[in-house]
Amino acid sequence: MNYIQAIILAVIEGITEYLPVSSTGHMIIASSFMHIANDDFTKLFTIVIQLGAILAVVVLYWKRFFQSIDFYLKLLVAFIPAVVLGLLLSDVIDELLESPLVVALSLIIGGFILLKVDDWFMSNELLDKENPQKHTEISYKTAFKIGFFQCLAMIPGVSRSGASIVGGMSQKLNRKTAAEFSFFLAVPTMFGATSKKLFDYYNAGFTLSGEQINFLILGNVIAFVVSIVAIKSFIDYLSNKGFKIFGYYRIIFGASLLLIHFFIYPLTLI
Repeated sequence: MNYIQAIILAVIEGITEYLPVSSTGHMIIASSFMHIANDDFTKLFTIVIQLGAILAVVVLYWKRFFQSIDFYLKLLVAFIPAVVLGLLLSDVIDELLESPLVVALSLIIGGFILLKVDDWFMSNELLDKENPQKHTEISYKTAFKIGFFQCLAMIPGVSRSGASIVGGMSQKLNRKTAAEFSFFLAVPTMFGATSKKLFDYYNAGFTLSGEQINFLILGNVIAFVVSIVAIKSFIDYLSNKGFKIFGYYRIIFGASLLLIHFFIYPLTLI
């Protein structure tokens, strides 16, 4: 990895982490095209720079994190499914992370789902005006169900934010509330994933050079700044326009990857 590659990956992380387009999928594809996907440090880098994206949520919504203990308990309840399934399926997940082809297929399938989401849950937005509390209040049961939806993102190309937002909307939340809870849930989820990855690398005897530490610092700073812009823009757009543009993007991007794979260069060999 060089500095240009580190910057590219960090920008991709910042833009895609909170959009329903799959940050993991984009970074697998980007690192594959840059021929660094199989490098151990690249795999560590793409996980650790999530800390910058986490910090962006904490900074933007810092008042919510000091609101009440109930806020943290609901995040804990929503986080439990990811912990359990993540530990049980860790080996399977690692294998899937090696396949850009899985990413391409997941992007397309998820894209078609996003094209229909606004129609499926249109009543949430319409009824929100009549009874806003019903569509902004998150119970422990709702939090737990959203946590299971988030687990779908263990499949590369299935967006964590997209899955958890759709999960929230399936529980009668409006788009804005579902998206914000998805952001909050990202904090323990991504922090846990980063901590586990660092622990695994430490146990494996992996050491960092001075330059690699600089890459991690730079990557986190860039991911933090870009994530702040992305979150603000996404919330405004989602509240007014919905998911369709992200559905079209996923389908076009995923289809392009399949065309490249079958007619130009096998993605699994990049």
